[in-house]
Amino acid sequence: MGSDWPYQARTGDLVVRVRPTYLPDYSDPEERRFLWSYDIEIENLGSETVQLQSRHWIITDALGRVEEVKGPGVVGERPVLGPGMRHGYTSGCPLATASGGMVGSYVMTGADGRMFEIAIPPFSLDIPQARGRLN
Repeated sequence: MGSDWPYQARTGDLVVRVRPTYLPDYSDPEERRFLWSYDIEIENLGSETVQLQSRHWIITDALGRVEEVKGPGVVGERPVLGPGMRHGYTSGCPLATASGGMVGSYVMTGADGRMFEIAIPPFSLDIPQARGRLN
């Protein structure tokens, strides 16, 4: 849990870590198109095997415009995490402003089939020269 993961949230025995990165080579500020990638790591610190079923994101740009994204799995997968396991993936987010933020949750199932929600920490999307940060 070092400083290489600037955003973290723990729900029960599950920890979600996020590391966003601005992608200047894929962005076009003159066209109001800004793109970030974000690395996610989910770690199971508990003794029960769990499976990720779905995701829910709330994405807000610097003008306060909100977009909600819901869907099954993450990047086409529904990973199973046994005790002590970690799952990582990378995804991306375009915005029409030079800064914004994301927050969300995953729906998981336990070994007994019960469904529960875990938090994805709120995190900022800021180009390196942005003046203010949302979080």
